[in-house]
Amino acid sequence: MHTEIRNLLECHVVGPDGKPIGEVGQVYLNERTEEPEWVTVRTGFLGMRQPFVPLAGSRRTGHEIQVPFDRETVRGAPHIDVDGHLTAAEEMELYRYYGMGLSVPEQRTGGHDATL
Repeated sequence: MHTEIRNLLECHVVGPDGKPIGEVGQVYLNERTEEPEWVTVRTGFLGMRQPFVPLAGSRRTGHEIQVPFDRETVRGAPHIDVDGHLTAAEEMELYRYYGMGLSVPEQRTGGHDATL
């Protein structure tokens, strides 16, 4: 698992058209499965901004992760602090933004933990 996470941290993120979006900043795991579920993408000047993008629907080839969202969509994601933890509310906000079915049980009070 740690090797897989380290490999993700070395990846470039591209949109469905293959155009670059940025580089993976952090990897967030699903608490229940401990599988990578979200990554932050370093975008902009010096990679200061790190919007979250889901890994669902993405495809990894070598050192590249192709996500089903274009650069503008990723850059327009809600601002959520990269503090090592996604709350259930933050995660729901991201799921709504990306138009994805909610996979977070309503009664869950925890969040996702960042790794590395």
